[in-house]
Amino acid sequence: MIEFITLRERPELMDRSAEWFNSKWRAPKEAYLECMNAYLQKETEYGWYLCLDGEQIVGGLGVIENDFHDRKDLTPNVCAVYTEEKYRCQGIAGRLLNMAVDDLRSKGISPVYLVTDHTGFYERYGWDFLCMVQGDGEPELSRMYIHR
Repeated sequence: MIEFITLRERPELMDRSAEWFNSKWRAPKEAYLECMNAYLQKETEYGWYLCLDGEQIVGGLGVIENDFHDRKDLTPNVCAVYTEEKYRCQGIAGRLLNMAVDDLRSKGISPVYLVTDHTGFYERYGWDFLCMVQGDGEPELSRMYIHR
């Protein structure tokens, strides 16, 4: 059964979630744990959103202050958006994106930003291209999107 949750709904998944995100992206597990712990301790409302198939994590994303780019004024940032290949093209990432935006908006946090090299995907879910940004240690510029 496919289920969409926040990490606050299932805090016991923190360690497994950090390992899962670490296996998909190059950020260290400790960095994920630090952000997730701040969210679970209610030090921030920048959350973590998961899609589960039974007990298996099949999709997820987080919200952090800055996703490793030079525009520190554009915050918060959706980060680490990922859906397992077998589960793609089923609307999972879109539902997670909408869930995060709606959750943040309900807490008075808007707009929200994200950095990506994808074109055409995020626009389907109400995101607009904003500008190009320089990623930390990246030779090429990346696309910055905004959701108002």
